Amino acid sequence: MMRRLVAILLVAAMPAAWGAGGEQVPFEFDPNLGNQASLQRGAKLFLNNCAGCHSLQYLRYNRMAKDLGIPEEILEDKLMLAGGEAHEHIVNSMPKAKAEEWFGKAPPDLSLVARSRGPDWIYSFLLTFYLDDSTATGVNNLVLPNTAMPHVLAPLQGYQHYNADHGEETSGGHGGGGPDFELVREGRLSEAEYRRAVADITNFLTYAGEPAKLVRYGLGVKVIAFLLLFTALAWLLKREYWRDVH
Repeated sequence: MMRRLVAILLVAAMPAAWGAGGEQVPFEFDPNLGNQASLQRGAKLFLNNCAGCHSLQYLRYNRMAKDLGIPEEILEDKLMLAGGEAHEHIVNSMPKAKAEEWFGKAPPDLSLVARSRGPDWIYSFLLTFYLDDSTATGVNNLVLPNTAMPHVLAPLQGYQHYNADHGEETSGGHGGGGPDFELVREGRLSEAEYRRAVADITNFLTYAGEPAKLVRYGLGVKVIAFLLLFTALAWLLKREYWRDVH
């Protein structure tokens, strides 16, 4: 019993910078599923930049639109770029054999990446692409070294150089300290704007990993409201019963 208690305390004391899969990452991210605008922006960024290769096979377009408050006409015109029906799952149209030929392995489905890797991992992964002439894509990644994935968000972020000699000594993470990156080619977004875009994508993928969480949040508010109302009624009833006694 004592060993189990010690193990629980050790797990609880682990730094927040460790991903759900046990990997240490340089940045932290706290998802906010109550921020519907962020989830909508994240859905747009994912479907316009990532869905060509990565699928969300456990999530349907119409479920996403309903949960995130996206009108049907916007869903069909702006987000369903590959066509199809609103009731279908979000899958890519890339043939698996071709994907393995082009990238060395088929791009994984990202439905559960936030649950298996953790939001910190996604956020850090999208922030730590850097130039590397030794790779086939011309870039590498600090969180997932030798990744086969090209830097698809480079038009937004630009390209950066990683100074491995400085390691974690320079500012870059939350609260100071982080990998030393130097932007060598600008993208369409400023650093702050790109970080917000990455935060929105991470927020959306956190939602996609468990869409029912939004339902639970809404149900929780109703349950708390019912309990408060019931408590007030019980107190009034108790006061009525005991009024003659006092």
